Amino acid sequence: MFEEILKELRLNRGLNQVQLAEELFVTKQTVSNWENGYLMPSVDLLMRIAKYFSVSTDYLLGLDDRRYLETTGLTDKQITHIQMIIDDILGDKGEK
Repeated sequence: MFEEILKELRLNRGLNQVQLAEELFVTKQTVSNWENGYLMPSVDLLMRIAKYFSVSTDYLLGLDDRRYLETTGLTDKQITHIQMIIDDILGDKGEK
């Protein structure tokens, strides 16, 4: 589960394994091993991955399917606007 989620998050960011490895200060081989299910990251690295992708560790581990958005520094008005965009997108999905 973790390996699929990590790969999806990486690809959605438009990163290759080398680029993600550089962001997390690990080797490309480490990222490859995670994505192939050969290794799991340490707790410290799991937390770093979660922070980088703005998701919870539970999400990374497949224990929760909810993602969250980092809203620190945004005004209430900006947060409301983002929520309206999300609601609009979800509404569009329901019509397809």
